[in-house]
Amino acid sequence: MRQQAPWLLYALLSSSLGLNLYMVLDRPNPQGSPLTAPLDVPVASAASVSSVMTAKKPAVDVVEDAVQPTPAVEVVAEAEAPAEVLPPVLGGDWTVTQFSLEHSLARSFGNAVGAHADSLSAVYARIFHWELDLRRDLYKGDKIIVVWRMVEGTPEIAAASLRSGKLGRTLTAYQWKRPGDGFTSHWQGDGKEFSRRLKQSPLQDYVQITALLKDRPNHKGMDFKAPIGTPILATRSGTVTRANWNTAANGGCVEVRFGDGTLAKYLHLSGVTAKPGQRVSEGQPIGLSGNTGRTTAPHLHYQLNRGNTVVDPVDFHGTTRRAINPGDMDAFQSDVARLDALLGNALARG
Repeated sequence: MRQQAPWLLYALLSSSLGLNLYMVLDRPNPQGSPLTAPLDVPVASAASVSSVMTAKKPAVDVVEDAVQPTPAVEVVAEAEAPAEVLPPVLGGDWTVTQFSLEHSLARSFGNAVGAHADSLSAVYARIFHWELDLRRDLYKGDKIIVVWRMVEGTPEIAAASLRSGKLGRTLTAYQWKRPGDGFTSHWQGDGKEFSRRLKQSPLQDYVQITALLKDRPNHKGMDFKAPIGTPILATRSGTVTRANWNTAANGGCVEVRFGDGTLAKYLHLSGVTAKPGQRVSEGQPIGLSGNTGRTTAPHLHYQLNRGNTVVDPVDFHGTTRRAINPGDMDAFQSDVARLDALLGNALARG
């Protein structure tokens, strides 16, 4: 019996040691997860990694945040692109905004930029309204990129693009001042002007056509944005039938009857030089543009009537599209290349 005691002791010690080892190996870590992770732990997606990385660096590029579900909006304020990327014609601080359309144009701009959204979306729409009806022809998922800034409370767009699902291509517009012009305009990459002009225009030069006849149900003409005092021209030969009638709404105004009976009305003038009964020829000055009557900004309202029927000036006069002179194309293309670097869609130009 004395010789068997050590073996019993050894057996008890071995059992105790085994129990202690089991408890140590099977004990969870402080977070409650196993020490050895499963092999199928998901790896962070490239989109989420990109979001984390871009959140830690200055906002120097347009950020695509795939994590945001609706709307997919990316905004970069005061884009800090290298100096050589900004074309000399720009100067100053510009914002690059891009987003995919999820709602109406105005609402999508509101989600993307907040303040100034209404005026910015209106200026953007004016650039492309010759190609698309932006109230009906936009599709969910259409991609918008715009390079813009505010100047004295008004948005200025240096470049803009619209990847249109309806057209199946990307429209891109570049702001440029053609030598000899009084104002900048927006041009396609091939040097053709984006907007069209009446073949017989009531102004020789103007900032922009801000409204077409069909833009609003109750709007009966075309609006031309122009500085106060810009000469207004008779679009066809005719006789001045009246001037300065209903000035509370029209302001200074002139009415000319063409040979075919069509009445042309020029409204909101700052001065009238033609008199009732006077014969005028095409291109003859008849007044000065202004901001009189019922208006919110300087412009000319140009309206055509046959009896009680409103006539569309686009159909009546026809339109033309200007082009940049061949000798100026190198300078234009140089600025286009720099603007494309900001838009990031040089290859998508359609």
